[in-house]
Amino acid sequence: MVLTDALCDKLCAAAQEKSREIGIDISFAVCDEHGLPRVYRRYGDALVLSITLVPGKAYTAAVTQCKTKDVAACAAEGGSLMAIQANDPRITLVAGGYPLFVRGKIAGGIGVGGGTEEQDCTIAEYVVSVFDALTK
Repeated sequence: MVLTDALCDKLCAAAQEKSREIGIDISFAVCDEHGLPRVYRRYGDALVLSITLVPGKAYTAAVTQCKTKDVAACAAEGGSLMAIQANDPRITLVAGGYPLFVRGKIAGGIGVGGGTEEQDCTIAEYVVSVFDALTK
C-alpha cells in the first residue's frame, strides 16, 4: 500500500500548510486507487459544502485517473464522458480533485475544497508535488 497512514498524515500537513499560506480554511481528503477513503480533514471553518464535495473530488480523481476539472470538461454535453455522474453519483465535477501516480500507476486521489477554484487547485498541486517528492 502506497498511501500509508504516515504518508497520508504528511499530505494532510502539506494541504494545511499551503491553505494557511493562502489564508483560507479547507477540507481535504485522500482516497486509495479504488476511490476508498483513507483520510478526511476539515480545517478551521471550512465551508460546510466542502464536507461532501471534497471526498467526491478525491474519489473522482482516483477512479477516472484525471483531475476533476478535466473530467468536468469531458462530461459536458457532447463530451466523451457526457453524463458520467448520472451513472455514478459519487462522481464530482468540481475542480480540486487530483490523481496521485507512482511510476505511472494510479495510487489514489486527493480532494481540496473551501476556496476558489484557483485556490483549491493551487493547494492540490502543491500536495501532489509533495506526494511526488515523497514517493520517488
